[in-house]
Amino acid sequence: MSSELDDLAAAVRSVIDRRWSPAALRAAIDTPEGYDRGLWSVLCEQVGVAALAVPEEHDGVGAGVRALQVVAEELGRHLIPSPFLGSAVLATILLAETGEAELLAGLASGERIAAVAFAGDDFADRPVTVVDGRLSGTARLVLDGDLADDLLVVAGDELYLVDGAAAPRRHTPSMDPTRRFAEVDLDGAPARRVGDGARAALDRALDVACAALTAEQAGAAAQALATTVEYAGNRVQFGRPIGSFQALKHRMADMFALVESARSAAIAAGEALDRGDAGAALAVATAKTYCSEAFSAVAAEMIQLHGGIGITWEHDAHLYFKRAHSSSQLFGDPAHHLARRELSHS
Repeated sequence: MSSELDDLAAAVRSVIDRRWSPAALRAAIDTPEGYDRGLWSVLCEQVGVAALAVPEEHDGVGAGVRALQVVAEELGRHLIPSPFLGSAVLATILLAETGEAELLAGLASGERIAAVAFAGDDFADRPVTVVDGRLSGTARLVLDGDLADDLLVVAGDELYLVDGAAAPRRHTPSMDPTRRFAEVDLDGAPARRVGDGARAALDRALDVACAALTAEQAGAAAQALATTVEYAGNRVQFGRPIGSFQALKHRMADMFALVESARSAAIAAGEALDRGDAGAALAVATAKTYCSEAFSAVAAEMIQLHGGIGITWEHDAHLYFKRAHSSSQLFGDPAHHLARRELSHS
């Protein structure tokens, strides 16, 4: 970590410490938007998280992937729902890669939110086509798709801009209440073609988004471990803290190894993308596979080691468990990324 990244992490953490709590998480996911607009505004205005991936010539910071990962890791620790991954990372990188500058200034301020519509029922499915010059098809699993001011629609090798209010959108609740998805019906929606080379740009944007997601997974897994260790030190049974039992020590040590390895894999992916390594896509696939499995394992252990309280609705353990499983499927499940690894080796 460079001093600049340390400072960025400290700034994000400072805002979160002042404004966030488990009660705030519950309140945020119960709002119609599913996130805390006030917290998002503060993060954008005081820290500039929405401007990190925006090139400097478009009022942005022009930061690298590692900076995005630092923010994602801090947000992930507390499962904070926000437009960061969908708008400030995926949509912003896609626009920057296609050379479309008009929308970037609005995204840099955080005042506008963009969503990328590209997948169908399966992550690899590309259901949107262009028929007689108009969009046709329904995009699913669109991150923050029902909240976005602007929809970026990938159809073949072309990118289209659709006004968020012009396409029918439906919030699609999932197992994970901290992540918001929508289904967007694009049949006949008025659209304007923007940018060039959408297919290659989407591949790059997805790699960066996956790298940010792996850091988020590592951060959430680290917090799940910290919460479990704290509980094991306070919970007394048979006259002593349960954390002193050798069997539980071994299990928490295994959790620690998973967390540290996940964080290392995430950082390696981010650094490979920032350097422009030829094997960057392989590093991303490796990190997405490992971090998905590590976070799922740590979240499951969190529930087990908390005993009865770990399966109650009031405790946050189930939220980490649900986030772990939704994140493992987002942007491709481990099997998808394992196949990418095999393809890169062939």
